Amino acid sequence: MINMVTKRLSEMDIGEKGLVENIESCGPLRQRIMDMGIVRGAEIEMTRSAPLGDPVEFLLKGYNLSLRKKEASNVLLEVE
Repeated sequence: MINMVTKRLSEMDIGEKGLVENIESCGPLRQRIMDMGIVRGAEIEMTRSAPLGDPVEFLLKGYNLSLRKKEASNVLLEVE
């Protein structure tokens, strides 16, 4: 049996994958995040982090996406 854990996108480790569960922000930031393809049920993988840890890069729907940790902290994932 696989145990799923809820984690923020900003807390992921390199190589870790998860499914988008929820976006906690509202208004323009929520819409911007969704416009980038981060929607409920989407699979996302952390691929790398900048030398000082911000921004972080993810693989999402076949393309690389960079986000600031502050933005990424609004996204909750289900991670194995």
